[in-house]
Amino acid sequence: MFELVSESFKSALSKIRFVDDEKALKNALETLKKSLLKADVHHKVTKELLILIENEVRKNGVGQRQFLNAIKNNLENILSVKGKNQGFVFSSKPPTIVLMTGLQGGGKTTSTMKLANYLKLRNKKVLVAACDLQRLAAVEQLKQLCEAHQIELFYIENENNPLKVAKLALEKAKNSMIDVLLVDTAGRLAIDEALMHELKELKKILNPDEIFYVADAMSGQDGVKTAASFNEALELSGVVLSKFDADTKGGIALGIARQIGIPLRFIGVGEKVADLELFIPDRIVSRIMGEGDLATLAEKTAAVIDEKEAKILSQKIKKGAFNFNDFLTQMESVKKLGSMKSIVGMIPGLGNLASQVKDLDLDNSKEILHIKAMISSMTPKERENPELLNNTRKRRIAEGAGLSQMEVNRFLKQFSNAAKLAKRFSGKKGMESLTQMMNQARKQF
Repeated sequence: MFELVSESFKSALSKIRFVDDEKALKNALETLKKSLLKADVHHKVTKELLILIENEVRKNGVGQRQFLNAIKNNLENILSVKGKNQGFVFSSKPPTIVLMTGLQGGGKTTSTMKLANYLKLRNKKVLVAACDLQRLAAVEQLKQLCEAHQIELFYIENENNPLKVAKLALEKAKNSMIDVLLVDTAGRLAIDEALMHELKELKKILNPDEIFYVADAMSGQDGVKTAASFNEALELSGVVLSKFDADTKGGIALGIARQIGIPLRFIGVGEKVADLELFIPDRIVSRIMGEGDLATLAEKTAAVIDEKEAKILSQKIKKGAFNFNDFLTQMESVKKLGSMKSIVGMIPGLGNLASQVKDLDLDNSKEILHIKAMISSMTPKERENPELLNNTRKRRIAEGAGLSQMEVNRFLKQFSNAAKLAKRFSGKKGMESLTQMMNQARKQF
């Protein structure tokens, strides 16, 4: 996410080594210009950003710190849309109605489900309306996704009129005390009159509080133009950028915010339903500059981890009583946070490691599957008390998991070391040590 933009800023920053070095400033701005254009940032936006940065640096004096601050301030300004909403805004009178729009293949249905899951984790009652009746198996896809994530779906079997579905879905939402109604609509391979007419009719029936356009982050400047067409027809209130984890450029984000003036509200940062994040400009800029985003990480953690369970776990860690059942429970909680790439990218100083863990899948990686197989081969008592595992038990576990005893021993050693490390960091002095480690990591990366 924004890797190319991030690298361009670091490269430009390295050009300035001395205070009041005029030649270095010109070289830095030229490097930045080439990199931003390569990152698919529109030439007008690039020109505007460079002028703003140069003016601020000259005002405060040429130097690395001044250049860095100028980049952060003006990038945040470009990504912000003044006077428009950020995040998710609830209607004063439920249900909050959201019309989800976009082109076919842009990730609209997946983004709808991600948004539904995001709201559900925040204890909101959500209803998804299946109004994409053009694409084959679109309703079936929603059925499977809603069932898998315990989200209520409204659909009418064999119905081909999306306006009728929308109208009845709205009635159900009002009668069932639904907090948010998300309406998934039909897309097209390209913009056409029939699509826009259908969306305009849905808008009349629903009178939505929000109209979100789902933009494919990989569509570049074509995506900006398409968003502009949807905005002209529907008056969009926000944009959800899908597939943002796959796009290393990030130019579309700057284009939509600056060229069209539509606020970016959410970004999809992975394939899993949990991989949706608020787009808050100062936090995104912080990540781009390698400074992490602990505020978003804290919010995501608070949404998926029960406070009482966390306290119980903390006490067990302090006592050195962390067991395999606790480990599995924490694995499930971490999965709800989203992709490992996204999580690591939020930790200050570790942004450069994000690309290295992008393929780590907590469901399907070989290492995780082996660990789950080992724990599944243990008895209930063994899971609760790791100290019971002697050589005889280890051999049995290895046979049950289809692994060698050496692999079992390696995992048990890693588990023991991790439990000791967690115990070490569980107290006040431990947190000080952890802070020191984080500061060292920032210097290294």
